Amino acid sequence: MCKDFYTDNLPESRDITRCHNMKMNLFHDDEQFMARALDLARQAATLGEVPVGALVVREGVVIGEGFNRPIGAHDPTAHAEIMALRAAAAIEANYRLPGCTLYVTLEPCAMCAGAILHSRVARVVYGARDPKTGANGSVIDLFAEPRLNHHAQIEGGVLADDCGRLLSSFFSARRQRTAIA
Repeated sequence: MCKDFYTDNLPESRDITRCHNMKMNLFHDDEQFMARALDLARQAATLGEVPVGALVVREGVVIGEGFNRPIGAHDPTAHAEIMALRAAAAIEANYRLPGCTLYVTLEPCAMCAGAILHSRVARVVYGARDPKTGANGSVIDLFAEPRLNHHAQIEGGVLADDCGRLLSSFFSARRQRTAIA
């Protein structure tokens, strides 16, 4: 039978087609939520921040959103993931967010991975890989560290081309502005 993170709770009597359809619906939801994260990333870009957006979802409902704000907030911890986790924790009145999924346009860094693990988020879905600071295997893999007491299910590459293109165009424009100045 179909056994994995998405379908472990289905009764054994369900057939393979049902499992496949459930996975396809989840993939479609992942793309929809990532599209919203991209909208948030664009908001960051309009403020001159690195365009990364994130949101926290529980049972198909967005409970927290955020985008990069370290420059404007004068706060090195104001990454999109942290902002979304803070908003979701406030809504839930709890620093723990079990059963939630975090969507983010860029592979989380070590700081954000730590916050994700401490918040007990069940699943992380990200768009583009981050070869400079990524903490899901690009530089280090904190999510797979066996000595940690919590692990999240990770899904990377959702709308990766769109997420990567937004980041590339942002940095390209910034380099051009610097060259002109």
